[in-house]
Amino acid sequence: MLERKQVKGRTQITFRLPEDNPAGPVSVVGDFNHWNPLAHPLEPRGDGTRTASVTLPAHSAHSFRYLAAGDYWFNDDTADSHDGPNSRIHT
Repeated sequence: MLERKQVKGRTQITFRLPEDNPAGPVSVVGDFNHWNPLAHPLEPRGDGTRTASVTLPAHSAHSFRYLAAGDYWFNDDTADSHDGPNSRIHT
């Protein structure tokens, strides 16, 4: 699930997944972090989810995917759109 929050002309995006599905570590990777799987790992929260947040320019669009253990790539069903193999978010 994606959550948006406006912060001084920018948009904070929080990527939220269940804590145990898929199992193991998961990162959000995209054009906003140069597809670096180490940049934004999802961290466990106390509510049974795990999250990572990024702050992006307002009125922009970005491609992203999730990368889980075992080189398992997957998209976000709640994304604004999809562009080929990638999820897209519009801020």
